[in-house]
Amino acid sequence: MAEQTVVFISGVSSGIGKALAEYYLSKPNHTVIGSVRNSSAPSVAELKSFKPASGSGLLLVHIESTSTDDPKKAVITIEEAGIKHIDIVYANAGGSPPVIALEEVPVEDFLSSFQTNALAPLVLFQALRPLLQKSKAPKWASITSISGSIGMMGTLGTHITVAYGASKAALNWLTRLVQTGPGNWIARRIGMEQAPTTIDDSVSSLVKKLEEATRDNYSGKFLNVIDGNEIPW
Repeated sequence: MAEQTVVFISGVSSGIGKALAEYYLSKPNHTVIGSVRNSSAPSVAELKSFKPASGSGLLLVHIESTSTDDPKKAVITIEEAGIKHIDIVYANAGGSPPVIALEEVPVEDFLSSFQTNALAPLVLFQALRPLLQKSKAPKWASITSISGSIGMMGTLGTHITVAYGASKAALNWLTRLVQTGPGNWIARRIGMEQAPTTIDDSVSSLVKKLEEATRDNYSGKFLNVIDGNEIPW
């Protein structure tokens, strides 16, 4: 009997998260655990109807980014389903407030961004860590953004994404400590006609890097998965 690979993906109702879920469901002997906020959303129904490969299946759990209890409840649901380990975690769920200049950005935007983009992945890691530790080759991937790179701020002008950038920098810090797309609507919000990379290309490159990853080559690094270059934290 083939060994089952268990993949946890937060935020599978749309974008990169949904595409990642469908990618792994299309591979044999993969259990995909996906977190959603609204299980009745049409996009979630679409994911539920996706035909998995032989031996693969989908388990949805409810996680709201503002909740510190939902990840713990999700683990109970996972274990009750007979799942005893997790091999790969994609901390994908996130959000971005409106682009507002530093001198005008509301404190509330910082609070909501840090809760969604930094604290929620931390709480998720704390809840899933025991299951990750039971994997033979556990892997954790934080879906971050170049907006969180302090070193690239001047070069790319990412300083305009004030609250979002700061929260992703916090996520990067936490990811480094762990050591283990949004799509075109985001691009238009920051003045671009379309995103420079499609969701399919992002997912393809992301999965490739995860499958190549070892503790020696990629652990604790901030990578541009499209071109393979390392980005300064």
